[in-house]
Amino acid sequence: MHWGCFCFDGAGNTTSGRTMRRQVLLFLSVLCLGYVLGQVSYSIPEEMSKGSVVGNIAHDLGLDLKRLKSGKARVYTGGSVGYIGLNKERGVLLIQERIDREALCGETTPCALHFQLILENPMELFRVTVEITDINDNTPSFTNKEKRFEISESAVIGSKFIIEKAVDSDIGMNGLQRYSLTPTDNFVLKLENQADGSKKVEMVLQKPLDREKQEYISLLLTAIDGGEPQMSGTMQIFVNVLDVNDNAPAFAKPLYRAKILENSPKGTSVTTVSASDKDIGSNGEVSYLISTSKRLLSELFKINSETGEMILNGELDYEKAKIYQIDIEVVDSGGLSDSTKVIVDVIDINDNNPHINIVSKSESISEDSPPSTVIAMLSVNDPDSENNGEVECNIDGNIPFKIQSTLNGFYTLVTEVALDREISSHYNITVTCSDEGVPSLSSSVTLTLQISDVNDNAPVFERSSYEAYIVENNTPGLSIFTVRARDADWNQNARVSYILEDSSVNGVPVSSYVSVSADSGVIHAVRSFDYEQIKDFHFRVKAQDGGSPPLSSNVTVKILIQDQNDNPPQVLYPVQTGGSLVAEMVPRSADVSYLVTKVVAVDVDSGQNAWLSYKLQKATDRALFEVGVQNGEIRTIRQVTDKDAVKQRLTVIVEDNGQPSRSATVIVNVAVADSFPEVLSEFTDFTHDKEYNDNLTFYLVLALAVVSFLFITCLVVIISVKIYRWRQSRIMFHSNLPVIPYYPPRYSDTLGTGTLQHVYNYEVCRTTDSRKSDCKFGTAGSQNVLIMDPSATGTMQRIQSEKSILDEPDSPLEVRKLF
Repeated sequence: MHWGCFCFDGAGNTTSGRTMRRQVLLFLSVLCLGYVLGQVSYSIPEEMSKGSVVGNIAHDLGLDLKRLKSGKARVYTGGSVGYIGLNKERGVLLIQERIDREALCGETTPCALHFQLILENPMELFRVTVEITDINDNTPSFTNKEKRFEISESAVIGSKFIIEKAVDSDIGMNGLQRYSLTPTDNFVLKLENQADGSKKVEMVLQKPLDREKQEYISLLLTAIDGGEPQMSGTMQIFVNVLDVNDNAPAFAKPLYRAKILENSPKGTSVTTVSASDKDIGSNGEVSYLISTSKRLLSELFKINSETGEMILNGELDYEKAKIYQIDIEVVDSGGLSDSTKVIVDVIDINDNNPHINIVSKSESISEDSPPSTVIAMLSVNDPDSENNGEVECNIDGNIPFKIQSTLNGFYTLVTEVALDREISSHYNITVTCSDEGVPSLSSSVTLTLQISDVNDNAPVFERSSYEAYIVENNTPGLSIFTVRARDADWNQNARVSYILEDSSVNGVPVSSYVSVSADSGVIHAVRSFDYEQIKDFHFRVKAQDGGSPPLSSNVTVKILIQDQNDNPPQVLYPVQTGGSLVAEMVPRSADVSYLVTKVVAVDVDSGQNAWLSYKLQKATDRALFEVGVQNGEIRTIRQVTDKDAVKQRLTVIVEDNGQPSRSATVIVNVAVADSFPEVLSEFTDFTHDKEYNDNLTFYLVLALAVVSFLFITCLVVIISVKIYRWRQSRIMFHSNLPVIPYYPPRYSDTLGTGTLQHVYNYEVCRTTDSRKSDCKFGTAGSQNVLIMDPSATGTMQRIQSEKSILDEPDSPLEVRKLF
């Protein structure tokens, strides 16, 4: 076993033809188990092309090329980008990826790559460090291409004006070295070293300004680095000379320090800087701003220009940056300024949450399970250390469960008391685990537990009683409404069936009026309802669950029939006679608004369906009469004159207020005359109509006789069939044979009204006269009635016809005169 160490300088062992310089430092240590550890360092410039040789590592470590191959030599970078690779054939390190020192290390110096060379059989590890040196590949630049100042002409010699610094990503001699300002008639540059190694650039007034001589001054600021070849950047400075501001603002402190947590939200106040200006008024007003030389800082922080409060504007990460140095400027209204530096220290925090894993859990549990029944097992761990890694778990909310710690990092979730599914059919159990860090971090997991049921609750209706409405003339089978009961139990125990309890309505079983769906509780109408026959009825519905034994409850249901506009208005007056002509008599001396007559009508419907309105549809002379919309009164519109025709025919429509509305039509005949003879002269030649009426009456009597004969024949046939079937059933009864009931084809008794498939309506017309009638004269109230037969035979023919009276001038005439 050998122990010892040695070192040697390998700087002279470079590949021939190579001009770059490198230094190699090798440290080798031999361990007791044959494991060899060595270290070698190289130095190369950035931006070398791919395939360039870094160094002969086989020679520098004293390794044979065969050993590299047999030991399967490889470069191990630990997951980072493989900028450098190994050529085992030549034993040299080569550039695999372009190396940009500024992108790799930024301002950090020295900039180096660290990796390991690993060999096997026996296993050996060598640490390799490659330092990346800077080359002059970046030009000094200013964030803004121009800078504007407004400076009072009273600014004293020696007044300073802060200029933003140029940025050069290179370092050392290749970095920013100096500034130049041209021309220098009024201003010179002053550079001041700062704690972070940078230079504060100030423009100092060396000659008083005179706005009357020169109001605007243009300057060129040049930033120059020290590389080969030299590179430079420029910024244009414009000075606007103002008047009467002779005091520059000054910060209270040249340096401010602040601390802030890395998890601070946007808008967090970092610190407040303060500057004062001895001037008063607008010249003493100052504004604060962050130097824009580094764009990252201006994006991460912002400052209130009036108060000087610096506020966090982005997200901090301690692992990316531990400290920030920010240049703050203060400028007054005259353009005078001062600057200070704010150093912000980022404080690390507890930023790892506990991890919760569900090892085992139950999906459901019976509601009669005893306390301390295990529901789930959890595993909890926190990758943080010390207090930040200590975890405590609790259950959120007031629920009958508790959590217990068993082994290190393991917890069990158990029931604390007896459960009741009717109180809660399931539980969402949220377990929260918190560490002891400051601030404490936590994680949560939610487990859903179902509680199985026992039948211990009867169905309960949503209401103590129900009341529903249905419009008359409904279709049988129409759904009226739904009763609904709920059972607090679950599954089969909560399955509710609905039953219509036996009762009667006006002596008829309620089942012939309504039916109830056993599954849904929907109540259907079995028959069509008529509001004029029945207005309401009630019954009881029972709800029964599917448990064993079943539990039930009942409720009263009241059905109210709503009226429908299914009846047209009926005209009571004037009576429409069939064989005689009735006319209202109006004297020619009648004045305006003279009451001729009144149309009287009724509607058997109710509510607004029975509200009637009257309208004049047709008139011989519309300018003479009008009808009252509400009362049906027919009055004259103007003064009656001699030119008005004697015969006036008015057609009046009586309409209800239903939807849709129904109507009836009545014809009112008016005779405009002062005496009966004048009226009678207009109605002559009755012979034609009398013959027509005689023929019409004959055909009506004949039709009535035929219909009566057919009706009696059908009735006899039906009675005969009934008697025959009754005798057959008696014969079968006495013969001890099984009785099979017989139903006529297409038998239906849905409505409980018989066996006819359809509803048949019979209309019987009859006459009570003998085709001839004597003339009758009558008087009613204040009316004079005249009935006259122009043929002077003393009889009148009665006819059943809807022809207009005025269209039949020779028909009998009945005239009423209102006084």
